[in-house]
Amino acid sequence: MTVSKSPKGRPSGRGVARGRRRTLGSAAAAAVLASTLAACGGDSGAANALTWYINPDSGGQAEIAKRCTEAAGGAYTIEVSQLPRESSQQREQLIRRLAAEDSSIDIMSLDPPYIPEFAQAGFLAPVPQDVGQRVTEGVVQSAIDGATWNDELVTVPFWANTQLLWYKKSLAEAAGLDMSQPVTWDQLVQVAQEQGTTIAAQGIRAEALTVWLNALIESGGGSIIAENSTDPDDIRLGLTSEAGVRAAEVMRSVSEVGGPAFSTSGEDANVTDFEQGDAGFMVNWPFVWQRALSAVEAGTLDASVPEDYGWALYPQVAPDQPSAPPYGGINLGIGAFSEDVDAAYEAAECIVSEENQTYYFTTNGNPAAKAAVYDDPAVLEAFPMAPVIRQSLEQAAPRPQTVYYNEVSGGLQRTYHPASSIDPQRTPEQATELIEAVLRGDQLL
Repeated sequence: MTVSKSPKGRPSGRGVARGRRRTLGSAAAAAVLASTLAACGGDSGAANALTWYINPDSGGQAEIAKRCTEAAGGAYTIEVSQLPRESSQQREQLIRRLAAEDSSIDIMSLDPPYIPEFAQAGFLAPVPQDVGQRVTEGVVQSAIDGATWNDELVTVPFWANTQLLWYKKSLAEAAGLDMSQPVTWDQLVQVAQEQGTTIAAQGIRAEALTVWLNALIESGGGSIIAENSTDPDDIRLGLTSEAGVRAAEVMRSVSEVGGPAFSTSGEDANVTDFEQGDAGFMVNWPFVWQRALSAVEAGTLDASVPEDYGWALYPQVAPDQPSAPPYGGINLGIGAFSEDVDAAYEAAECIVSEENQTYYFTTNGNPAAKAAVYDDPAVLEAFPMAPVIRQSLEQAAPRPQTVYYNEVSGGLQRTYHPASSIDPQRTPEQATELIEAVLRGDQLL
């Protein structure tokens, strides 16, 4: 892995992106055309004042900003500005402002699927070599992969997320299923049929569906994008590969034991079904655990419910091949037009310190990118499944890394939904034809 740097070994500030050819997905291009220079932010009022654009959370990023401001001793201050809740709206707002060379954007909390688009467009200040080495030391592999574009580290890993297989211990015992060993999707489907239970997976027509499909294809040894390129005509999809067809088969079979609301079920609905409904198995993010404990404390959920929770690595597609669980989380991007890139990177290093990642994990429930955090006693007390989360993150695979992510994901959601209608021999071909037509500009989503 290499880290881009300027001739002096550090970012060059506002002029970083000037003169670069900017390649954007069609959605981003539309956003740029719609933007105006009025969207550009002004001076924050102090030369050492940095603005960190954050995704909504439970106050953890604001607290970390306060901590790092105090630790800086006057070298800089960090102010937070909250982005919209939906990641697609976060992307749109940031791209529109960066296209106008907004100097007020110093630090951004970025959803990993959009990082290639920002990097290719020249919206991210290059990561200095020494910073890159420090912020990737001891970081789980999936977070490094998600922070990288064209073999260069372009963002700073902050927190990393992954999905586990959650199960009812009583059900697994009744079915004679040994959860100390990896299990396959086929095994889960069989148990669900025999025990009269359901599997909660994200069958909703939304980004969650792309997350699921990507994990299945990657677990089978394939990739949604087999040959990548910034030229849409040169992108080759892997949906019709053996791994792609097998993923379609799994989605169809799981939908048959997913319950009547499977086609509209996202992460939150699935947790409710797992807590109170028929679901005996569920793939979902670690927030599941804190949600259950909070409900018990509030008196809305019986303590016996989370006591029956078990957790394991994401199901395998094939019995002889480790799974590639979903990877999510947030990375920090430094704005290419920031007036103090050096200070922004100093602040980013403080934000992603082991201490702050431990704090963020235990208080906001967002798993750390640094592997050592998972050995912290406070983390293990709050999340007894922390070792499994860490192992899952080491195996996890990012979603397709492409500047045309919106087009790819949108095409997948359109063709693979509802999962009950999937034809494993035909749907991958239909999705390929649609996405290729969209990339050529011959069709709209």
